Amino acid sequence: MGKVLSIVVRQANLYNVENRAQKVISQAKPQPAPTFESNLKDLDRVLKKHPDLIQELNVKNKALDDKLKVVFVTSTDSEHEPLRAQDTEKALPSDRTTTDDFEFGHLEPLKVAKGHCTLRQAIKFISDHHSSEAEWTTSKIAKEYNIKESVIRNILSYFKTFELHVPDEKLEKRKLLLKIPNKTDSIK
Repeated sequence: MGKVLSIVVRQANLYNVENRAQKVISQAKPQPAPTFESNLKDLDRVLKKHPDLIQELNVKNKALDDKLKVVFVTSTDSEHEPLRAQDTEKALPSDRTTTDDFEFGHLEPLKVAKGHCTLRQAIKFISDHHSSEAEWTTSKIAKEYNIKESVIRNILSYFKTFELHVPDEKLEKRKLLLKIPNKTDSIK
């Protein structure tokens, strides 16, 4: 069916092609796209200063034409150099291993500006604070990392490290499957 359809479409496209081509050729040349208003203002300004500019551009300048005839370019090379030099003696790289990715997806800076911290430092003080809030207070973290205490307070309130929460009933089912005795079973 596809071949029959393509033949029909081709015949429809070729139908009356000469008359359609003559109709397009006999039409007037298409009008150029309108120019911007700023370009029209510039053109008017230039034409006011030099009214003969369009005539000068349409006439061949004999002096420039004569100078162009004097200029000649000659090649001094006897052989043409290829566009891409192929060095067969060039050594290929001996180490073809890929580089390891960075731990957090980007290269950490060696120096950290005052009032800033790296992702590694932020994760460390967030986890330290959540593990022991009494020891790692916001003021202690702010002094250690040279960051404003309000910024540390915001970081600690809005960002947390991942924690694994297993519901008790799933934990019980898993213990039964693994046959791990409960703490209460060992007391009896």
